[in-house]
Amino acid sequence: MQANEAQGWISYAITAVIIGIVFAVRWRRMSVVKPLKLERLWVFPALYAAVALYMVVMYPPQGLAWLFCALALVMGAALGWQRGKMMRITIDPDSHALNTTSSPAAVLFIVAIVALRTGARAVIGDGQALHLNAFAITDMLVALALGLFTTQRIEMYLRAKRLLDTARARQT
Repeated sequence: MQANEAQGWISYAITAVIIGIVFAVRWRRMSVVKPLKLERLWVFPALYAAVALYMVVMYPPQGLAWLFCALALVMGAALGWQRGKMMRITIDPDSHALNTTSSPAAVLFIVAIVALRTGARAVIGDGQALHLNAFAITDMLVALALGLFTTQRIEMYLRAKRLLDTARARQT
């Protein structure tokens, strides 16, 4: 076994251990019920959109990287919608307080995304095969995350709003 090959396996092993630790911590926190404030769901996507906009303005993608960023945004939106559907949202019938808990499927979904990203990084490598540089790859990951965060919150908002409207209609 060559030194480069050994370093590659060590890198993957360290990554797997870190992901395992993060997954274990997230799994423990999954049963914690958190209040869901509909009026605050927009805050994180808006802040992230501002960061993404700053990055695009300061380091704009060049050429074909724009297409890849658009595809990453669409793919992130699809993944975010799916992840949002996996989040458990409950409503207290008396107070109409909304609560959310992470579902095991949502946590496993994030682990699968990280695994896919790691696999894509192994296939794409440094991006030379697609004629991409580090900035283009970063822009694509930012676009993917923006789509994921935004549509997850949109899906959760729409579902929680529907639950709240149904609970209020039953009360009257």
